[in-house]
Amino acid sequence: MITEEYTVGNILDFIKAIVYGLVEGITEWLPVSSTGHLIILEKLLPFSGTSEGFFDMFEVVIQLGAILAVVVLFFKDIWPFAFTKKEREKCGLKTVLKADKWLLWAKLIVACIPAAVVGVLFDDWVDEHFYNYVSVSIALIVFGIAFIVVETLNKGKKAKITSLADITFVTAILIGLFQILAAIFPGTSRSGATILGALLIGVARPIAAEFTFFLAIPVMAGASLLKIVKFGFDFTGTELAVLAIGMIVAFAVSLVVLKLFMSYIKKRDFKVFGWYRIALGIIVLVLFGLVF
Repeated sequence: MITEEYTVGNILDFIKAIVYGLVEGITEWLPVSSTGHLIILEKLLPFSGTSEGFFDMFEVVIQLGAILAVVVLFFKDIWPFAFTKKEREKCGLKTVLKADKWLLWAKLIVACIPAAVVGVLFDDWVDEHFYNYVSVSIALIVFGIAFIVVETLNKGKKAKITSLADITFVTAILIGLFQILAAIFPGTSRSGATILGALLIGVARPIAAEFTFFLAIPVMAGASLLKIVKFGFDFTGTELAVLAIGMIVAFAVSLVVLKLFMSYIKKRDFKVFGWYRIALGIIVLVLFGLVF
C-alpha cells in the first residue's frame, strides 16, 4: 500500500523533474553549460524518491529530450536518405542516399572521436574529481572570460568558413578536440567549447552553432547509453516517470530556445553569455561556499 508521504514525495519529484527539464531545455543550447546548471540545481532541489546514482545518469540522459528537438527542427538538413522522386532528382543520383548529408555525418562522427575516447576511459575519474560546485564555478568563469576575449579579437574579422560544406575533416577534428574540455570539466559547456573552438579557427558564428547542434546528436546518444549501462536498467516507476517528464519538458522548451538562439546569433555575438557565466560562477562560489 502506498502511503500518503510516499505519494507526496513522488509528486514533489515530478515537479522537480519539470524544473530540471526547463533548465536543461534552455541551457543545453546556450554556451552556459547545461551540466553545470543541473549540478547546481541538484544541490538546491535534490530528488527524494530515487536511488543512489540516479542523478548522475539523469543529468546526462535528460539531454536526449533536448537533442530530439534538433532532429525535429533540422530534419531536412541532417536526414541522409532521399525517398521521393523529387529528392532523388535533386541529388542527381539514382539512389536514396544523399551524398552531402552522409559526408556531414562522417565529419560529425570524426569530431566525436576525441571526446568519446576521453569519456569511455576517464568518465568515473572525472565524475569523482570534477563534478562539484567549485570546478563548475571555475569553468564558468574561465570560459566566460574566453568568450569575451575571443569575440573581442574576432570583431570585424571575416569568417573563413561560411557553410557546413566548407567544414573539412581537419576542421571537424579540431572542433572535436575542443569538445574534450567539456568532457573533462563540467561547467565548460559542450556547445560553448565547440563554438569557441570553431570561432577560433575561422568558422562563422551561425555555422559554428549549427555544427555544434548536430554534433550533440551522436555525442549525447553515446554518453546517455554509457550512463544507462553503468546505472543498470532496474528503474523504479518513480525514476522512469521523473526521467520521462524531464526529457519531454526539455524537448518542448528546446524547440523554442533553438529558434530564438539561431535568430539571436545572426545579429549579435556571444559576449553577453560570457558575462553571464562570470557572474554565475562568482555567485555559486560565494553562495555554495557559505551555505553548503
